[in-house]
Amino acid sequence: MDTVNKIVSLLENGHQNEAIQHFKRLLENGTPEEKFDLAEELNRLGFLEEAAELYQDLLESFPDEGELMIQLAEIHMEIGQEEEAMLLLEKIDVDDEAYPQSLLLLADLYQMNGLFEVSEQKLIIAKNLLPNEEVIDFALAELYGELGKFSEAIDSYERVLANGTKEIAGVQMHQRLAEMLSASGLFEEALPHYERALNEKLEINTLFGYALTAYQADANKTAIEKFEQLKELDPEYHSLYLMLAKAYEREEELNKSFETIKNGIRMDEYNKDLFYYGGKLALKLGNEEEAENLIREAIALDPGFTEAVLTLNKLLLLQERYEEVIELASQVELNHEVEPQLLWDTAVSYQHLELYSEALNKYQLAYTYFKDHEEFLKDFGYFLIEEGKSADAVEIFNQLLKYDPTNTEYLELVERFTD
Repeated sequence: MDTVNKIVSLLENGHQNEAIQHFKRLLENGTPEEKFDLAEELNRLGFLEEAAELYQDLLESFPDEGELMIQLAEIHMEIGQEEEAMLLLEKIDVDDEAYPQSLLLLADLYQMNGLFEVSEQKLIIAKNLLPNEEVIDFALAELYGELGKFSEAIDSYERVLANGTKEIAGVQMHQRLAEMLSASGLFEEALPHYERALNEKLEINTLFGYALTAYQADANKTAIEKFEQLKELDPEYHSLYLMLAKAYEREEELNKSFETIKNGIRMDEYNKDLFYYGGKLALKLGNEEEAENLIREAIALDPGFTEAVLTLNKLLLLQERYEEVIELASQVELNHEVEPQLLWDTAVSYQHLELYSEALNKYQLAYTYFKDHEEFLKDFGYFLIEEGKSADAVEIFNQLLKYDPTNTEYLELVERFTD
């Protein structure tokens, strides 16, 4: 058995100490071919530092050998020595056969460090050198996808697929292309690529992307089918429940939608969006008590959940629970947040509770936000009349007449309080 095979055999059988002794002798006395072969084997087995030592030794004998620099640079990258990798790769001569590969590795390094323009420049140089090399198209596609340049990414992925290549470095081209098309808003064009990707390999994130894109394309039945399939495969995939519920709601299957939300809450009890959406569905189903409970749960999870607060506030107003409207608004104010709609709602609530001074204060604060809102101006104007503030009321109704100049009620009120 030659020395290289012997060292590999010792390592594979756990005899590292003995292997190290043979490694040191080969490093000192071995031929270049033996050192190169052993370096490749050690790299494969994960003994990166020892492989790097061999490549470094070889470079002392062959300082201009690009392939050796590539191998050593890749090890530096793998163990986090990015600067050392860059220095090596920049040394590779333009005329060296390894030069295009060095450009790819440099592009990867620059991309990892957020230097996207430099990364793109390296890849474009490589592309000009090897215009038909699909690995370069793939690298460009990945870079453009990360930069949000979806049109360029789509073109690059399509060039790879045009060569009949469906996978590079464990990445499915149809899946990536589907994601880019979906991100570009080309939902219908994305669907067949998701289908092909899933035919090649059933993977839950791809399945979720397919279902979500179908939903975005208004293909609700397909979305439901794929979300349900995902639920069967992985019921703990929390993101599916809200979207599946929305798809059922679009199909006017409210009971299935609501049941989906309840299943989602059982899986993810800290998801405020599930509670809130469930509350809105309960309102549609006519169950105000359950709706209130669910929306309050959402607010408990996030007291600053404005949309949920406003929905609950609207329900409380409809039920004429004015004290609770005021209490809810005060809780929001404690978080030092100003929500104009709550100012309006509390003004109306104070008015109904005959707390007119407080009502006037809230109306005046809300006016800053709703001075161009016809319904608010009507509420405010009639309140001012009730409070005997006729001059202020006239000013408000004159504003209303700009929206509806022929409104006889407004005209009569202005005439009555102007005389």
